[in-house]
Amino acid sequence: MMEWIRSGSWVATSNFAEGIPYVAVMTLSLIMYKNMGLSNTEVTLYTSWLYLPWVIKPLWSPFVDVLKTKRFWILLMELVIGATLAGVAFTLPTSFWLQGTLCFFWLMAFSSATHDIAVDGFYMLGLDQQKQSVFVGVRSFFYRVSMILGQGALVMLVGKWLEETGKVAYSWSLVFYLMSALFICLFIFHALILPKPDEDGKNEKSSAKDIWRELIDTVVTFFKKPQVIAGICFMLFYRMPEGLLVKISTLFLIDNPSCGGLGLTEVQLGLVQGTVGVVGLVAGGIIGGILAGIYGLKRCLWPMVCSITLPDLVYVYLAYALPANLAVVNVCVFIEQFGYGFGFTAYMLYLIYYSQGEHKTSHYALCTAFMALSMMLPGMVAGALQEVVGYRLFFIIVMLCCLITFLVASFVRIDADFGRKKKE
Repeated sequence: MMEWIRSGSWVATSNFAEGIPYVAVMTLSLIMYKNMGLSNTEVTLYTSWLYLPWVIKPLWSPFVDVLKTKRFWILLMELVIGATLAGVAFTLPTSFWLQGTLCFFWLMAFSSATHDIAVDGFYMLGLDQQKQSVFVGVRSFFYRVSMILGQGALVMLVGKWLEETGKVAYSWSLVFYLMSALFICLFIFHALILPKPDEDGKNEKSSAKDIWRELIDTVVTFFKKPQVIAGICFMLFYRMPEGLLVKISTLFLIDNPSCGGLGLTEVQLGLVQGTVGVVGLVAGGIIGGILAGIYGLKRCLWPMVCSITLPDLVYVYLAYALPANLAVVNVCVFIEQFGYGFGFTAYMLYLIYYSQGEHKTSHYALCTAFMALSMMLPGMVAGALQEVVGYRLFFIIVMLCCLITFLVASFVRIDADFGRKKKE
C-alpha cells in the first residue's frame, strides 16, 4: 500500500508541475502584459512566440533520453523553472521589465518543454504497466488542477492585490515569487520521493550521430505516410479559429468597455475563465472521449467539428451585447470551452491515428509540434487583426475561419473502427 501511495504522490505532483509553467507562459503572461499597458498586437505577438519550444521539442527530445537520466532532467528543470519564475518577479518592477520578463519566460518555456519530455518518459520507466493504467486518470486530473490554480486562483489573487494596492508590477511580482517558492518545494519533494529505475538513462543509441540518423529517418517516414498533405493541413488548420480566439478572448474579457471589451476585473476573470471555463473544458473532453470510445473517431468527427467551431458564436454575442451580468458571461464561456474540449478530442485522436505504424512514438512527437504551430501562427497576427477591425468584426472573422476547419476535416480519411472499444 505504501508503495502505491508513494507512486501516486510523485505521479500527481510531477504532472501538477507540468501544468504550472505552461499556464504561466501561455496565460498569466498574456494577462500580465495587458495589465502592464502593452497593446493587443504586442501582447499576442510576444506571447505567441513562446509556443516555439513546444514546436521544436521533437528535435531535442532524443538527447534528453540519452544525456543523463530522466530523473536528473526532472529535478534540474524544476530548479530552473523556479529560478525563472523568480526572475520574472524580480525584473517586473525594473525599467527593463519587458526585456527581462520576456527573457525569463523564454527560459521558462524551454525548461517546461524539457520537463514535459522527462516526466512523460519517466512515467513509463518508474511504473509497471498496472500502475501506468491505474494512474493515467491521476495524471490528467492533477494537470487540470494546475490549470485551475494558475488560470483561476492565481489570477484572482492578483486581482485582490491589485484592488488593495493599485500597483500592477508589485502584485504580479508577489504571485510569481509565490510560484517560485512552490517550485522549490516541488524540487525538494521530488528529490526525496522520485524512484531511481534501473532502466533510467540506459539507451543503446548513445552517440549523437545515431540520434541524428534516427531523427532524419523519423522525419522522412513521417512525410511518406499516406494522406500526408491532408493530415498536415488537418493538424495545422483544424484549430485555426481557436488559434485566433484563444488569446483575444482573454483580452476581450478584461479590456476597457470604451475599447469594446467587457471590463472584467482580474478576480472576475479568474472565476470566469480560470474556473468555470476550465471545468467546461474538462467536461467536454471527458464526454468526447467516452463517445469516441463507443462510436469511434469517424462517426464522431463531424459532431466534434461542429462542437469546436459553432460555440465560438458566443463571443459574437458578447461583443455586441456587452452584458453586465456575470452569470451570462460564465454561461457563454462555459459553452465555448465545453465545445472546444469536446471537439478537441477528435484532434488528439487523429494525431494518434496518423502516428500509427513504425516510429509511432516519434511520429506522435512530430504531430504535437504541428499542434503547437497551429496555435502559434494564428496567435501572432490575432492582436494586430483585432486592433484594425475591433472586437466585433474580429469575432465574425473567427466564425468565417470555421469554414477552414470544415474544409480540412472533409479531406481526412479515417478507418471506421479506429478509437472504438473492441467487443470482447
